Amino acid sequence: MAILVAGGAGYIGSHVCKMLHSKGYKVIVYDNLSHGYKEFAKWGEFIPGDISDVELLDNIFKHYHIDAVMHFCAYIEVGESVVDPQKYYENNVGNTIKLLKVMRKNNIDKFIFSSTAAVYGMPEKVPIKEDDKKDPINPYGKSKWMVEQMLEDYDKAYGLKSIRFRYFNAAGADEEGEIGEAHKPETHLIPLILDAAIGRRDSIKIFGTNYDTKDGTCIRDFVHVNDLADAHIKGLEYLLDGGKTDYFNLGSGEGYSVYEVIEAVKRVTKKNFKVVETDRRPGDPAYLIADSTKAKEKLGWEVKYSLDEIILTAWNWHRNM
Repeated sequence: MAILVAGGAGYIGSHVCKMLHSKGYKVIVYDNLSHGYKEFAKWGEFIPGDISDVELLDNIFKHYHIDAVMHFCAYIEVGESVVDPQKYYENNVGNTIKLLKVMRKNNIDKFIFSSTAAVYGMPEKVPIKEDDKKDPINPYGKSKWMVEQMLEDYDKAYGLKSIRFRYFNAAGADEEGEIGEAHKPETHLIPLILDAAIGRRDSIKIFGTNYDTKDGTCIRDFVHVNDLADAHIKGLEYLLDGGKTDYFNLGSGEGYSVYEVIEAVKRVTKKNFKVVETDRRPGDPAYLIADSTKAKEKLGWEVKYSLDEIILTAWNWHRNM
């Protein structure tokens, strides 16, 4: 089985490639390296390219006889999407259409899509179930929801089967320390806290301490990147076995406050650092917790990593990067 992993040199894509390779799949790592790293593309054959390049993709699909495509090529920064929505709609939606078009041309009908909990917007209740209201509040979330709706139509019209995975807070790193989270710029909570623990930044900021939560800070659901990778392979195998188009939340089902995550980092790293409380950011929900029962029941997926284990793997990677 040959799998093309678009965005396979990025954070989640590279962990998926490593796991695919370990299970005997032929992996084609396809990435333009705008946010990925060449050194992360070592579990499979690396081909530099953009998903907008339909000619190159057409040649790849013809040469390698690809069985399925995994798509991790979206821009993901919420704030940037508000300032420059065109960038997000052009890439996250427009370029995905180009990818799907060339897949159809080559009769490739299995697609794994990296979506997001941002499709829910400000949730009305927690934990969030897959069929709860979709009301994204920024262009990033809207672009992902647009693609999800497109994929339903592509199935009905063309028979293209897809799995959409709605991530909550991906975190952690490869246990062997070969790859990890290294966004440019970094906007995710755990690596930012680790930067403070290492001394790469003066402090960690808490944006809002007056939410209606147990300690006044936002509650988030963290899931290890290897647990996400495992879900993607289970989703792939589900489609390869004849499964139907579907969508799944991927989260631990546990909620941790910003304060609790900071204390966990201090506990795991045995480092102290300055914490600065500041005003809320617009659009931050008080709670984001996944109900991932559907993935557990339908795909046999289970979360293996605790919060402390997530932080430990991230710390081992982060301090050596």
